[in-house]
Amino acid sequence: MTNRTLTVRELGRATLARQHLLRRSDLSTAAMLEHLIGLQAQAPEPPYFALWTRIRGFTPDRLSDLIASREVVRIALMRGTVFAVTAPDALALRSWMQPLLTRALRTDTQHAAGLAGIDHRALSDFAAELVRHEPRTGQELGRLLAERFPGYEPGALAYAVRGLLPLVQVPPRGLWGRSGLPRLALLDHWVGRGGESLPPLAPEPVALVRRYLAAFGPASARDAQAWSGLTGLGEIFDALRPDLTVFRDENGVELFDLPDAPRPDPATPAPVRILAQYDNVLLSHADRTRLVSDADRRRLVTKNGIVHAAVLVGGTVAGSVRRTTTRRSAVLEVTPWRRLTNANRSAIEAEGMRLLKFSAPGADDREVRILPEAH
Repeated sequence: MTNRTLTVRELGRATLARQHLLRRSDLSTAAMLEHLIGLQAQAPEPPYFALWTRIRGFTPDRLSDLIASREVVRIALMRGTVFAVTAPDALALRSWMQPLLTRALRTDTQHAAGLAGIDHRALSDFAAELVRHEPRTGQELGRLLAERFPGYEPGALAYAVRGLLPLVQVPPRGLWGRSGLPRLALLDHWVGRGGESLPPLAPEPVALVRRYLAAFGPASARDAQAWSGLTGLGEIFDALRPDLTVFRDENGVELFDLPDAPRPDPATPAPVRILAQYDNVLLSHADRTRLVSDADRRRLVTKNGIVHAAVLVGGTVAGSVRRTTTRRSAVLEVTPWRRLTNANRSAIEAEGMRLLKFSAPGADDREVRILPEAH
């Protein structure tokens, strides 16, 4: 045990190392997803870009094939958000997150009032039968549920079912280059073999907290709660305390870490990296200043919850990124939030061009534009 103070830069380098953002990894796609405990995936494309920036030589078919073969699924998990995770992680994590998802039915400002008084068990049992053998869109579910539960809004009923049942978004949703409305199926049926249901795995909170530290540490209990959306994790950290190394940040907050986890020298160079839209590394701590300043965080996340793609320069967020693609051209626009050196600009242009070759291999023209500094 130690109470040594870790600087913001030390915390940043440690997290970048664990996220494979200091150097790209040779891990398989499934192994990377397991290490990161999934990738935020409310939009289909971001997980592909998040994996590209972490895995050497990543190609889109590596994830698409896993989704098509049902080894990876898209399901609401941490913070009530859709994540792309391996099937075993989905079976384990969903039951751990269920209290969060159930609580949202009472607190959601849009739907909670419209769901007052409904029988959750009757609703979930009926909905389970509706999707057991045929994946359905949310609109279809809402319409059929409203016939069975008159007086309730179809949209509210569909929202409730997504919280009550472990529903996955089935392909072609989530496949690279494909589109379509999310169609929902029961997790255990979708990943079962021969149509047989698989039971949910018993969650092991202690093991999951250790995995969180391996991917996002050093971190506080509040950080883990921000990552998961759950409360009361302090008790788990206290139980783990004898097996963990304890630090403090520059504000005196207690941080926990696995003793053998990488904590690089703060002078370790951090290459330019382009983070995907909704990249989970920017959303998984209560205090995010290790990678993005408080002022820049407000620019990164819009009022309606959209998280922009971002560029890391020197280990911290230095601006936002926007990609536009047509049939013949691909453009990457970078809006810097601080002054860039000529070396920074050259590195951004090189990394941006690599990203465009990955995302638009058939484009005739590719261009990286660094726009004037935003104030």
